[in-house]
Amino acid sequence: MTDNMIAFAGNPNAGKTTLFNTITGSRQHVGNYPGITVERKEGSVQYKDNKLNIIDLPGCYSLTAYTQEELVARQVLVDERPSLVVNVVDATKLERHLYLTVQFLELGIPVILALNMMDDVRSKGITIDIPALSQALDCPAISTVARSGEGKDQLLDQIIDTSSARAGKWKPLKLSYGPDIDPALDKMEQIIADNAFLTDRYPARWVAIKYLEGDENLHEQGEQSAETSQQLIKIADDLQVHCQKTLNSFPEAIIADYRYGFIHSLLRKGVITMPSVESRLDITDNLDKVLTHKVLGPSLMMFLLYAMFQVTFALGDYPMQLLEAIFGFMADSATAIIPEGHLQSLIVSGIIDGVGGVLSFVPLIMIMFVMIAFLEDSGYMARVAYMMDKVFRIFGLHGSSVMPFIISGGIAGGCAVPGVMAARTLRSPREKLATILTAPFMPCGAKIPVFLLLIGAFFADHRPLIMFSITLTAWVMALIVAKLLRSTLIRGESTPFVMELPPYRWPTVQGVMIHTWERTWEYIKKAGTVILAISILLWVAMTFPSQTADQVAVFDSQREVLEQQLSQSTDPDRNQTVTAQLEQLGQQQSMEALKNSTAGRMGVMLEPISQLAGFNWRTNIALIGGVAAKEVIVSTLGTAYSIGDSDAGESTSLAMRIAKDPTWSKSAAISAILFVLLYAPCFVTIVVMARESSWKWACFALIFNTTIAFALATLVYQIGIRIA
Repeated sequence: MTDNMIAFAGNPNAGKTTLFNTITGSRQHVGNYPGITVERKEGSVQYKDNKLNIIDLPGCYSLTAYTQEELVARQVLVDERPSLVVNVVDATKLERHLYLTVQFLELGIPVILALNMMDDVRSKGITIDIPALSQALDCPAISTVARSGEGKDQLLDQIIDTSSARAGKWKPLKLSYGPDIDPALDKMEQIIADNAFLTDRYPARWVAIKYLEGDENLHEQGEQSAETSQQLIKIADDLQVHCQKTLNSFPEAIIADYRYGFIHSLLRKGVITMPSVESRLDITDNLDKVLTHKVLGPSLMMFLLYAMFQVTFALGDYPMQLLEAIFGFMADSATAIIPEGHLQSLIVSGIIDGVGGVLSFVPLIMIMFVMIAFLEDSGYMARVAYMMDKVFRIFGLHGSSVMPFIISGGIAGGCAVPGVMAARTLRSPREKLATILTAPFMPCGAKIPVFLLLIGAFFADHRPLIMFSITLTAWVMALIVAKLLRSTLIRGESTPFVMELPPYRWPTVQGVMIHTWERTWEYIKKAGTVILAISILLWVAMTFPSQTADQVAVFDSQREVLEQQLSQSTDPDRNQTVTAQLEQLGQQQSMEALKNSTAGRMGVMLEPISQLAGFNWRTNIALIGGVAAKEVIVSTLGTAYSIGDSDAGESTSLAMRIAKDPTWSKSAAISAILFVLLYAPCFVTIVVMARESSWKWACFALIFNTTIAFALATLVYQIGIRIA
């Protein structure tokens, strides 16, 4: 049995990840590239006695390191030396997508061309002579339709054959770049070869091309041999001056022109035949006339967002109630089995009520993820970015900022960590920074349980409307804050927006399910690991130090008096009154014990300030824990209300407990929702923001976002209690 490493690469929206999912199925895992906060997705497949280990490279347009995704893709190819690259291209946009293919071939790594979306090619009346294309590029080409699995076996057969035939041997393609570039290129190539300059990693000619393109990463690598590097830079600088004087251009643009010229001439030789102009208007164009219309488009987008929340609550209510009942049964069983004491409190209040409060929202969140995955796979999300560009430019952002916002939770349920990382696609440092600082305002998947909890407690009859309003508020606040930042601390002009809109496709069930399960499993895994650990730590903080012996003695003496009265009385009304007093005493003791704990003291200390926004001391504890992870807010409230609950023997949902608390109100709930939406990003997001910008800006977001959130929450609460 052979074991090969295969890299899947291609432009964004080419169907690369869909093909990867189709081939690997559930045999995949996700992590980060070592030392780099870019997602690394790997999978495997067993095929004809061959085990293929497949890595899904980040989508990129070039191998020149303009973005971190492009740098990562290049580093994997050079450092990990996969057996070959499966270059997935959108066959309906062949000329544009082959630009990356040419760069793979110039690097010399074995390449297989996966001509994806061939069903769209056929429906558009386009004809591609695949054998002729394969011969012209001197690499195999396979017809595929990733979402249906068409061509999967032929591709796997070709992977095995090419891996065996090439045996990892690199064979760089040599293109001519014209009479101005070639002489300088030849001279640089000779210098590189003579000095063995980076040739242990790259072909000599490829290094020379990257120096002409001004590749900063190659310059950094070349600093180890400074003399040779300076020689190459001198030749590149001289050539740039020459090109500007004689051609009014620069080397990088000329190289790109010649690559496209090579591709264009190749395709004209009977490789591709286009239909008549009249027949090219297809379903994508017709749909875009409506879905991206300047009036209808945004209106339909709003309707779609509201409909998503309607569907979520309509389908998710029963399974959510079922999970709540299951966790309630677990809590009752643990209470009955485990003797009263710290162990019972840890299991029931710290773990079951804490983590269970988070996990009970899994059905609602999974339904949201299904719909989001459907919209992403259909190609609609790219249209959202296109429609929002004009609005974003008014606020000093870029159309490409839309995707980081959406990924962060702009259509509810995302995560700010990949959302912040997605801002790498922005070329302008100022627009990138403004996007990084405002993307965490979106209602990410971690905030959703908090919103669902408070909506269920106070606005159960208007849940879709409230969730819709929360999402709109997030977008409005992100844009307003972005405008504020771009007008003061991050000034600069907006850059033009260019984006390729993928064709509409009907998503496959497998693709939607894989994307949904990946996100849901991350949520469940986080609840069972990070949230569990933090819940236990917060339980400790809410339990210790225990009450002193004198404090306990006061409550015990009061309890003895009431129990004696109960035993001596034969009056049913009197007995009912005493029983109620005993329950009230138990609640009072639990509340005093919680207030006496480390977390309780901190919550009480902050209450004189926090009550301006309607937050009681227990809410303060939860909000402090929320800086670690927003889901912790729910688990902490579950623990806090469980420890001090007078109905501890009954299975009562957390929402009902909060609704019964006289310190809560609708105004306080709206204030809390607004604060959670806007205040400090979670710890992991802060770390990623620091990596993507600097610790100065990450700490700025921590303080600035919390200040804005508290100011607005206070304003809303104070207005609310005066109107009510």
